Amino acid sequence: MEFSFIGKPAVRLDGKEKVTAAARYVDDLDFGANLLYAAVVESPHAYATIKSIDTSKAEKAPGVVKVITGKDFPYKFGMYMQDRYIFAQEKVRFVGEQVAAVIACDAISAERAAKLVKVNYDVLKPVLKVEEALTIEGCNHSTSEPILIHPELKNYEHVPWFFPRPESNIAHIRKIRTGDMDKGWAEADHIFTDTYTVPRYAHCAIEVHAAVGLYDFSGRLTLWTASQSPHTQRHLFAEALAPLGVAHKDVRVITPFVGGGFGGKAGVSMEILAAALATTVRGNPVKVLWNRAQEFYNTYQRQGVLAQIKVGVKNDGTIIALEQNLYWDAGAYVEYGANVVNAAGLSASGPYRIPNLKIDSYCVYTNLPPGGPYRGFGYSEFLFGLESHFAEIAKKLKIDQIEFRRKNCIIEGDRLAYGGKMNPNGLQEAIERVASEIKWGEEEKTTTKAHAKNIRTGKGISLFWKAPAMPPNASSSAFIKFNEDGSINILVSAMEIGQGFLTVMAQIAAEILSIPIEKIRVETPDTDRNPYEWQTVASHITWGTGSAVLKAAEDMREQIFCLIERALGKERKDLYLKAEGVRSHSDETFHLLYKDFVISGIPMEDGTFRGGPILGRGSFMPEYTSAKSNPETGQGGKPNVHYTVGAAGIVIEVDTDTGKVTIPKVVMAVDAGRVLNPDLVKGQITGGVLQGLATALYEDMRFDDKGRLLNPSFTDYKIPTTLDIPQEIVPVMLEVPGHDGPFGARGIGEHTMIPIAPMLANAIEDALGIRIKSLPLTAEKIALHFQLHSHKLIANDNHSSL
Repeated sequence: MEFSFIGKPAVRLDGKEKVTAAARYVDDLDFGANLLYAAVVESPHAYATIKSIDTSKAEKAPGVVKVITGKDFPYKFGMYMQDRYIFAQEKVRFVGEQVAAVIACDAISAERAAKLVKVNYDVLKPVLKVEEALTIEGCNHSTSEPILIHPELKNYEHVPWFFPRPESNIAHIRKIRTGDMDKGWAEADHIFTDTYTVPRYAHCAIEVHAAVGLYDFSGRLTLWTASQSPHTQRHLFAEALAPLGVAHKDVRVITPFVGGGFGGKAGVSMEILAAALATTVRGNPVKVLWNRAQEFYNTYQRQGVLAQIKVGVKNDGTIIALEQNLYWDAGAYVEYGANVVNAAGLSASGPYRIPNLKIDSYCVYTNLPPGGPYRGFGYSEFLFGLESHFAEIAKKLKIDQIEFRRKNCIIEGDRLAYGGKMNPNGLQEAIERVASEIKWGEEEKTTTKAHAKNIRTGKGISLFWKAPAMPPNASSSAFIKFNEDGSINILVSAMEIGQGFLTVMAQIAAEILSIPIEKIRVETPDTDRNPYEWQTVASHITWGTGSAVLKAAEDMREQIFCLIERALGKERKDLYLKAEGVRSHSDETFHLLYKDFVISGIPMEDGTFRGGPILGRGSFMPEYTSAKSNPETGQGGKPNVHYTVGAAGIVIEVDTDTGKVTIPKVVMAVDAGRVLNPDLVKGQITGGVLQGLATALYEDMRFDDKGRLLNPSFTDYKIPTTLDIPQEIVPVMLEVPGHDGPFGARGIGEHTMIPIAPMLANAIEDALGIRIKSLPLTAEKIALHFQLHSHKLIANDNHSSL
């Protein structure tokens, strides 16, 4: 098939990339002189009972309009589990939880008055680690019974594929059981066990969370939000505020471009405050704006995990059995984070063919801030342990790392953990391409001239996979409308968060309708105008929203052909679209331009017209998926639509004195199904590699023994700079088309950071002979482990000489 706009770089005009995006129409929106500002009163305790709240002084402060507490909004909200209140009621469960809010005429007055609100607490002992929340075999824990953070767990509403354990701190457990574990252990020649840990991480989007709410006198609630989920927010706002008479038809969410998301602006977090507070000051817009510290401690964080892994293998390296217990630190509320735990549990076998599986993925309440979606959605976390463990096994069996993965990697038709079949994929080719690019098996010469005697080189590899983590009924829709000049507007509700989504949607429509991309405008979401989209998460937008746009464009094409056939008598099968119009296979002279009929219609000899405005509509839902399964085995249903797979390799240099890692080269091969825009895929690979290196080498959220975040700023929470990036990043794009995406495309946005941590850990082991089992892999940690390793070797040598 010949493509005009698909599989090619973005259009360039005058040497600059043409941006096919809507104007940021609310960026500088003037909300008027009656704009009010809110400041939130936050809990200083990780776990406490609220004994009383005194707002009297705050109410009398200059500029104050209203003071709100939990008694004004005793309503829960939540996406997958309703376990959280808009404002804390009887208890607070993490440092930073909102207890009250002050609405004032300006931001300074609101902040000053918020300090005058007096809250009397009865402080309780917080639960800050999963080891404290549960009794975990093999971990140190208190002999006393764990403190229940949510005693009323049994009463919480939740989606049917969650399985909470009442009277415990387990909000959900995803189990996988397949094969015969006893037989697997018996057949294994070797059994290897170990434990790996991953800390919490912050999203670090440059734009902080912000929302403005307006409840007007017609009963319309309008929100302007920095969000990945406009329609989901509308739904959750309407559900939470239904007791106030707010219905879905009354809620409008407008979202311009978002200055970074990475999952942190999915679902609903602080935006619910703007919605609720606006209802108390009717006719006045209310702004809620997080500062940088709040962005760290009072939005979703990436959950930490403790992974216990047990693997049985044959002498030739064939994996026979895998048992994995994943204990996720989900924080105080799991209304979104529990789905991360669910998705990870379904896929914790990694991209490997393993006949006997026992996986338990636990969503555990603690008194740290709520965990939630983060780029990779749990896969980065469990893959760190799994790929590190497999590398150790291959080393102990004296089997080449590449050969070990060749032998065990999953292929088309292999059985998945939950019983389905693996989709067509290019994983084996990805392994070969990466091995070739990093010259696997060849000795690497150091590129560092200074102090070369202290420099060790190493290479590492990791496989990866990920499925879109979404409900079985997650859907997308699109409208396309023609204008008088033959240009089109595409209305969709997915979000542009830097991934190039708007450009790709324009490419898909351009391919079907044969319209230059510069004559296509893609609009950012307004839930009153743009049709439904579940959320911009799960790397499913090119696949899901793209399918909706494809169907909308095909709908327009069908309308055009039917109109030409009805008005001009030309056979429909003889028509095709080209060069902004309709042409005929049998009549080369026929060329009817869009601008001449898509709005005005086709004139007839009797003076009448046929046609009218051409409007396309398309919707997409993967009707072949199901979350229905046996809760004890995970078998049955089809929870995942497909997997995107790949492999990554790295070449590093490590200074043995300082532990500093320099990276000459990173290679990533990803099977995108069909590459719709090579430049954007390269950008995703580069961005994913850099974000992955940040979490692997530098980032780490530190809490004290009272649950307070110690590093809520870019001064103390380290992220890399341009001086830390690899010298070379090699993107390798593979194409094994899928059966359901537009032109065979699958998403790749999250996948590109998933393998980075284990790949790097494996390279460090290759260079220095040390296996670090906890993230981040800081220079200090590397240097310390190497020193201990060296002293051990010296001691062993001395003992041998004796």
